Amino acid sequence: MKTIKLIPLHLSYAKEIHRLSQAPEVKSALGLPTQSVEDTENFIINTLIEESEGKSVSRIILNEEERLVGITTLMFIDHFKKHCHIGSWIGFDYWGQGYNLPAKIEILKIAFEQLQLNVVFAGARTVNIRSQKAQEKLPFISLNVEKEFCEEHSLLEQRQKQPCVLNAVFKEDFAKYLQVK
Repeated sequence: MKTIKLIPLHLSYAKEIHRLSQAPEVKSALGLPTQSVEDTENFIINTLIEESEGKSVSRIILNEEERLVGITTLMFIDHFKKHCHIGSWIGFDYWGQGYNLPAKIEILKIAFEQLQLNVVFAGARTVNIRSQKAQEKLPFISLNVEKEFCEEHSLLEQRQKQPCVLNAVFKEDFAKYLQVK
């Protein structure tokens, strides 16, 4: 498995985040508008504010060479219901190199061990087949939980303004995975 490190967002990474996120393959998958470096800096500032308010946790994914390969985020954190949603993207330059699983493991440790959440939802637009396939490869994920979590599924589709699938990682399943890993 690839070795990665998660670090907090920082403005010093704005240019590289911008470069990687504006690649057509990433931009279209994320549904991003064309942005400037200044827009990316504003995104970082807003994300840091949300994190200070306990609404999200966003981390830069660094590879073994300390290069930024993407971002992973716990968002819509509900401390009362003990759940959140996860969103991640890997720069096109790093697709297919095995960074998704180790990044998910590290951010899920934050969700379950530090934040003491019980469920992390992983949604994807139905048109985003690549994201769905990446989620399906996660050995600790429960697929197609839309009926079990109708309200979360509905909120996801409202946010995305299009049909989505909803998957989930449960704390117990993740803990079992870590024990046998």
